[in-house]
Amino acid sequence: MIASSTLQCLFAALILFLNAVDSNNPKSDQGSVGACSGVPGIPGTPGDNGLPGRDGLPGRDGGMKGAKGDRGDKGATGKTGPKGSLGQRGSMGPIGIKGEKGIKGNLGERGEPGPQGKNGIANSINWKQCVWNTHDDKDTGLIKECLFRKRHSSTALKVAYAASIRALCPGKACCGRWYITFDGAECSPMTIEGLVYSPDNNGEPLQHRQIEGFCKSIQSGSIRVAVRVGNCPGFGSSDRYSGWRSVSRIMIEEYPQSQN
Repeated sequence: MIASSTLQCLFAALILFLNAVDSNNPKSDQGSVGACSGVPGIPGTPGDNGLPGRDGLPGRDGGMKGAKGDRGDKGATGKTGPKGSLGQRGSMGPIGIKGEKGIKGNLGERGEPGPQGKNGIANSINWKQCVWNTHDDKDTGLIKECLFRKRHSSTALKVAYAASIRALCPGKACCGRWYITFDGAECSPMTIEGLVYSPDNNGEPLQHRQIEGFCKSIQSGSIRVAVRVGNCPGFGSSDRYSGWRSVSRIMIEEYPQSQN
């Protein structure tokens, strides 16, 4: 059952409503129901969401730049990656500036002698011959001189003299000596020479003979190679003849020195 107080309030509200409807009584007493409170009504259904609003205007200059932050801690070293493929070779750079000359080093120890090399071809083909077809009846002195250019100081010279020669002294034995000189001096320690001995003979013992040999220790350069005639040791002068009716010659060759 509804309480009496509630009924009273409902009744007073009805009277107030009717007075408000009555246009002939605008000054109806509205305070007669002030002592009565209405019962809360049932909440209404929520309305739909409104449409989204328009985008706002962009800010000026994108805002102020913030202060620089503190540097972070150093990260751990990463693993070494695989070796890359070889790139193309670059072009040659410019030649660098010549460096200063270094300090001369100390002289090293002498090494063991190497094996002897083979005889070179260039040395054996350096040769010359001087040829003449005139006789010489000189008993002592220069017969013929031949100029030769020696290429190396370490080589030897082979010299040969070929001619028809004789030594004659009627009524007694005699001897003549034909020998080779180099710039006026004989080879040392061994000379290049040939002796022609004749016993007591009144004939003409002319024969073609050849005198030859090697001479070492001759410096390179221009050499005057000569053939001379003179006395044999222990014999005096005699009648000597060089180059009778035949070609005479001096042959000179440059050779590598032998180990012997």
